[in-house]
Amino acid sequence: MKKLFLLIFFTNLFFCAFSQLATLRGSVKTKEGHPVGEASVKLVGTTLAAMTNAQGRYELKNVPFGQRELAVTSVEIKHEKFSVRVHKTAQDFNIMVSEKGAVGIEEVAIHRNTEKRDMEVGGFAVAVIETKEASLRNLTTNELLDRAVGVRVRQSGGIGSPVEYNLNGMSGSTVGLFLDGIEVSTYGQSFNLNNIPPAMIERIEVYKGVLPSHLTGDYVGGAINVVLKKDVSRNNITLATSYGSFNTYNADAALTFRDKKTGLSFRGSGFYIYTDNSFTTWGRSTTYVDNETQRVVRPYRAKRFNNTYESVGGRFELGFTDTKWADHFFVGYNTSYNYNEIPHGTTMATPYVGRFNKTNANVLSLNYSKQDLFTKGLFLTVNAVQSYRSTYLQDTVGYVYNWDNTVRTRPTYIPETDQNGNPVFVRDANGNIVYSDAAQTIPDTVYKRVNVPMETLQGGQQGPKVMTRIDRRITNARSNLSYMIAKGQRVSVNHKFESTDRDDNDLLNPINKDLVTKSIISKHIVSVNYEAQTFNSKLRTNIMGKYTSNRADQTKPEIVNVDGVNTIVVSDTTTFRSNFGYGATISYNFLPDMFFISSMENSYIMPNEIQLYGDPAINILPNLRLTPEKNINYNAGVRWGVVELGKNRVSLYANMFWRNGYDKITQEVVDEADIETEADADIQTTRYVNLGKTQALGYEAEIIYIYNNKLNASFNFSKFDNIFKAQTSDGQETPYYGFQVPNEPFFTVNANVQYRFNDVIQQKSILNAYYNFGFVDQYYVVWGNPEWSMTPKQFVHDLGVSYRFPSGKLIASLDMKNIFNAEVYDNFAIQKPGRGIYFKLNYSIGKF
Repeated sequence: MKKLFLLIFFTNLFFCAFSQLATLRGSVKTKEGHPVGEASVKLVGTTLAAMTNAQGRYELKNVPFGQRELAVTSVEIKHEKFSVRVHKTAQDFNIMVSEKGAVGIEEVAIHRNTEKRDMEVGGFAVAVIETKEASLRNLTTNELLDRAVGVRVRQSGGIGSPVEYNLNGMSGSTVGLFLDGIEVSTYGQSFNLNNIPPAMIERIEVYKGVLPSHLTGDYVGGAINVVLKKDVSRNNITLATSYGSFNTYNADAALTFRDKKTGLSFRGSGFYIYTDNSFTTWGRSTTYVDNETQRVVRPYRAKRFNNTYESVGGRFELGFTDTKWADHFFVGYNTSYNYNEIPHGTTMATPYVGRFNKTNANVLSLNYSKQDLFTKGLFLTVNAVQSYRSTYLQDTVGYVYNWDNTVRTRPTYIPETDQNGNPVFVRDANGNIVYSDAAQTIPDTVYKRVNVPMETLQGGQQGPKVMTRIDRRITNARSNLSYMIAKGQRVSVNHKFESTDRDDNDLLNPINKDLVTKSIISKHIVSVNYEAQTFNSKLRTNIMGKYTSNRADQTKPEIVNVDGVNTIVVSDTTTFRSNFGYGATISYNFLPDMFFISSMENSYIMPNEIQLYGDPAINILPNLRLTPEKNINYNAGVRWGVVELGKNRVSLYANMFWRNGYDKITQEVVDEADIETEADADIQTTRYVNLGKTQALGYEAEIIYIYNNKLNASFNFSKFDNIFKAQTSDGQETPYYGFQVPNEPFFTVNANVQYRFNDVIQQKSILNAYYNFGFVDQYYVVWGNPEWSMTPKQFVHDLGVSYRFPSGKLIASLDMKNIFNAEVYDNFAIQKPGRGIYFKLNYSIGKF
């Protein structure tokens, strides 16, 4: 590997030394002299592109010398091309364009792909999801992700239920979840990826394998980075509200404002979500115990209850853009709260009543970026967040319930009494009292059968009665400093610091406060990246090395009996682990619009706070014996497009991956050898464990077809075999060696079709019709693959329609999800919602 790094490094130095590249900069203005913001300036025949700022300024770097052509596009101007002879390393070129009349919103999406395209061909295995169209419909961020190639969103039920993200077989702590480059967990459970409305999101970046420098962290499976909207080039207000099945209500609003003279800018957004989650389940996971016969009925058709979810949140940022001292400087405040009823444990066998949690989070943030800081080519970004999170959990109902929302009973026998309360005695045929003893002194009593409410064993739905509050103080700071050392060559250094201070409070038994274990986990990650573009930017390479240190400090009080006296003894322990990792990416433009992309990584992942110390709010037990997981990953693929053939446009993507995991960290799954009946697999809690060695080999592909900017169709699939490869200490194969890892969907398919109709009902109106198809192949959820643990093949069809009124300010949409009411399952065979219908209104004010 060292030889490969040196070869790439010196190859890049050689070609850069003999390449003539320029920086082309200037402005884009109308013939009336007005600057054009958010215009795309692209070097024809390459992937080089830039967007103009609010003053119409643009800058293109690494432009080859010679006669070149620029394509300038925007929703405000006519699309034009301009010729320029590039002959200086720093050259100015101002562009004058012509305005045009009103346009439809679809034109915005067509020409906003410059940054998206540049990311997709940079060597990383990445997919970029744009949210502009989805924000007009009743789609959540998780639904958008679940339709992306190679992504499976593992949601255990309806809105608000626990979520895990699977990227081609990698999940849990191997996958990073980011919000503008900061781990989304910092913002708390109430401000998660599913709660953030697509209207607040600019794009979603899905990386598989090696990550770019600004996302470097303790991950190897990839990452999902949600990039929020930051454009404040114009003042704008957007409002949206929706209502649908299962009494689901959503509302969100956003405001941007900028003072042109000072650059002072404000961004504000908020959301509200409420749902009963009262969908019907009828699959194998739902069981019912008949109170009369005590017979277990499986499956059982029931409507979910104790499943209410409510969430509200806001994000407010104030700062400056495009000033001399900062390109982007914002201080922000996030606040969010949610109430979440917990309807069952890890599986759906036993319903819960009265178990719920409340969470709230208050987050302060600082974001700063400046290009050409102190000297030309030096770029600095800083993202820092201080979060105060609190989770309250209550579980004090002591009765066992059935899925028909009634208390489960058990038969018992009590003495029969007359109307005066006197015992009724057993009598023989002659009416004489029958005695139970030979001396005829104890009369035999008549007993009757009654059903009495069944109480839980420990007073709560999942175990002992619980009233706890977990307070977390999280500090998360990331800084990235990069420098263009030569034309087409850049070195960057990234530092990440994260600390979690956790304090558990037993509110039901406050006397135990002195016995609570307190833990602090702190992590430092330092990474160095070397990026280069050679062969007239056709070859792009990125070499990465990183160092990770992880420290866990724990204070654990215990009651020790010394000479007959109970004494509290406090023990302090510190665990420190560190490791090195490395990776590399290559992208080569070997044919017009066709790129070969490849990456590899060898790195470790440290267990995170929830995996080590558990989280009762999501039914996770602690496991302090977890060890780091090691992964060696390889990706290689081709991206081709966009190929234009008249009115037809096609793009293709295909990728293969090979992943080797050692001491894989995953949720513990039931072993068939440890159970006698199917009911034994109905677990209420689980924990994270080190599974051992696994090996995954798979492939994914996607095709996108556009006709006349009206028809848009896409098809993608992902298939992999994640095989258990663990051996015993003496080299013998374990019992399940060669088995597919259970509880993991390994073959998924998605297809989407959208068609635009102009001037329907009204002139200048736009009607969009949508169709989506999703398929998940059957998979087992228990080791040993017993037939009863197999989820069925899942086929889901969705329909939707949106109507843009002529003014362009109001858009109405209707979405019908799972129209055939198919059985849909996920983590631990938990059934997800069936058919649902949702209506949404969007309104925007573009100028004020």
